[in-house]
Amino acid sequence: MTALTDRYAGPLLTSDMLDAMRAALAAGESSWEGSFDLDRSREAIAISANDWHWRGEQFPWPERLKERTIHFWDGEAFVAAQRYGTSLIKLVPTPWGAPTFEIDGIKMLPTAQTSPYADAQRKVALVAPGGKRVLDTCGGLGYFARACLEDDVASVLSFEKNADVLWLRTLNPWSPDPDGAEAKGRLRLEHADVSARIAVLPAESFDAILHDPPRFGIAGELYAQTFYDELARVLRPRGRLFHYVGTPNSKTSGRDVPGEVARRLSKSGFAAERILDGVFATKGRPRQRR
Repeated sequence: MTALTDRYAGPLLTSDMLDAMRAALAAGESSWEGSFDLDRSREAIAISANDWHWRGEQFPWPERLKERTIHFWDGEAFVAAQRYGTSLIKLVPTPWGAPTFEIDGIKMLPTAQTSPYADAQRKVALVAPGGKRVLDTCGGLGYFARACLEDDVASVLSFEKNADVLWLRTLNPWSPDPDGAEAKGRLRLEHADVSARIAVLPAESFDAILHDPPRFGIAGELYAQTFYDELARVLRPRGRLFHYVGTPNSKTSGRDVPGEVARRLSKSGFAAERILDGVFATKGRPRQRR
């Protein structure tokens, strides 16, 4: 599979699913109903002592599956949806259907109280993407982009620099397909670092921006004043921005990262306020040069 386009179309399994399928078999059942696409749909499968059948294909029973892990069929066996390059990057199931992902064991999306996709929908609603041109700076699993598409956005330009995260997107049924019918040509996904690419984007070419960077310690350049100046440059006057921040190290270091972000955005010409777990900002009129 290539990073951007080739989508996985087979079944996805977790250890909980396998346990439920085996329990049904032990109870004398010849079929089991569940979801093989992370709660996007449900369907019945035939099960027997030797194997199980899904959409006309035959699969062997896995001996065991890892907990807190999504597995996909690689043609020979069910393997974990994870890769290890410079970091261990892994697709992780949640009780909500839509998965999160982890980098070296650190969750990249909130899942404690709500679905990571529902969380994305709530944040995207702040910029009201319907009919707008949206810049999605750090695409991740694509939940911001998907929410924009569902709100009838005019176009989304999304950047993701990590090739392994792009690979996870091809496995995740909740990640939007730029070439799919849902996108209708409105989603452009680039394998690139937005901190480098933003300098060549035209001025005032976007109506809204969604900025969901990794934490400050990993990607400090995406919290820099110079980067915020570039966000202001490519956004039209009165355009909206939502910047996810969270509260990293607030209890241990006393550092107020959301406050720092709001102050820097203000210096770049935004009217900024804290909202949810980030900063919402509106670009003011162009500043006069002295």
